[in-house]
Amino acid sequence: MSDNRLSSIDLSPDSGGPCDVLFVAGEHSGDEQAARMLKAAIAENPSLRACAFGGKALESAGAKLLFDMTAYSVVGLFEVLKNYSFFAELSDRVVRWIKNNKPRAVCFVDYPGFNLRIADRLRREGVSLKGGGNIKVLYYISPQIWAWKSRRRFKIAECVDALGVIFPFEPKCYSDTGLKADFVGHPFLDESYVPHVRYDPKGSLLLLSGSRSAAVGRIFPVMLEVMSRFPQENAIAFYPSLAIKEQLERILEKFPKLYGKVKLLDSSQNKVGVKAAMMSSGTMSLECSLEGIPGVIVYKANPLTYLCGRAIVKISYLSIANIILDAPAWREYIQFAANPNKIAQYMERVLYSPEARNEAELNAGKLREALKAPANMSAAEWLVKNL
Repeated sequence: MSDNRLSSIDLSPDSGGPCDVLFVAGEHSGDEQAARMLKAAIAENPSLRACAFGGKALESAGAKLLFDMTAYSVVGLFEVLKNYSFFAELSDRVVRWIKNNKPRAVCFVDYPGFNLRIADRLRREGVSLKGGGNIKVLYYISPQIWAWKSRRRFKIAECVDALGVIFPFEPKCYSDTGLKADFVGHPFLDESYVPHVRYDPKGSLLLLSGSRSAAVGRIFPVMLEVMSRFPQENAIAFYPSLAIKEQLERILEKFPKLYGKVKLLDSSQNKVGVKAAMMSSGTMSLECSLEGIPGVIVYKANPLTYLCGRAIVKISYLSIANIILDAPAWREYIQFAANPNKIAQYMERVLYSPEARNEAELNAGKLREALKAPANMSAAEWLVKNL
C-alpha cells in the first residue's frame, strides 16, 4: 500500500521542468549546506536549473522543491527501522523521478544511509555514468569513512563520479579508490554563514549535550554536576528538538540548586554570546572552536557501545577540531574520564584564565586556515565544474 505522505510527488516526465541538477538532501543541515552551494553556483551561472528532494532552504536558494525530505528526517537505528517502509517507497520514487526526468546530474548531500543506496541503484539499473547511462552522480559532504566503516570508500567509488569533501584530510582517504575527491572548504567558513555562537567574556557558559536522547541522558547530568561547582555562573543549554528540550527539563529538575541558572534555547538561535563551553563532539563543537570559544569536550556512551566503538573507530580524538589540528586543543573528557570533579578543575582555568581564551583564539585561527576553500575550488565552483 502506498504511503499517503508521498502522494504529492509528481513522477511524470518533465515534472521538474528542464533540470541540470537534482539535489537529494535528507536532513536540515544538508539542506542548508546544499542551499548555500546552489545559491553561489546560480550567482556564477544564472542559467543553472535545479530541483530538489530536500527542504525549504534549497527551495529558497532557487531549486524547485519536489518533496520536503527534511520534514521526515530521523536519527537512530530504531527510528529508521520503524519508518523503513516509508523510506523504501521514497527511495523508489526518487529513482523513478530520475529515470523519468533525466537531470544532467544528481548531487547527493551527506545522509549516506539513504543516499548511497540510491546512488548504487542508479549504477545497478544502468541510469548513471558508472552504470552505463548518461546521468552524472555527484556527492557533497562525504560519509565519515576516516572514523569508521572505511571500506565504504570502495562502494562510494563504484557509484559516484565526483566527490566534494569539507575536511582537508579527506581526499587522502580516497587515494586508493580511483575516485578523485576535491576539498572544497568547510561551509562554516562561507561568507554567508551566520554562526549560532560568538565569544563574549561577559556571556554565559554554553552546554551542548547533543541531539540524541541516549547521549543527552548521560552527558547533560555530568555538565550540570560541573556547573554546580560554579554557583556564580549562568548557563545556556541548546536543544535541537522539542523532545530533547523536554528531556533537558526533566534532568534539570534533579538539580534544584541550578533552578533559574540554566536557560534552554532552541539551537536555531544565532549569535548567542558565551564565555566558555562544555560540548559533546557534534557539529556545534566545531562551530564553537572556529569562534575561539574556550572549553572542553565531554562525551559518554553506553559502556558496551563505547568499548565496541573503540575497537572499530580508528581516530586519536573525538572532536573534529582536534582531529584537524592533530592535537588536544580542546581537552577531551571521554567515557570513564568524564568525571565532574576532574572537568571542574580544568573548567576553572577555562572560565577565569586569560590564557585559555588566547589559546582558543590561536587554535581557531589555525582551524580557519585549514578549512578555507582552495583557490578556484569552492563548493559552488566544484558543482559547476562537474555538471
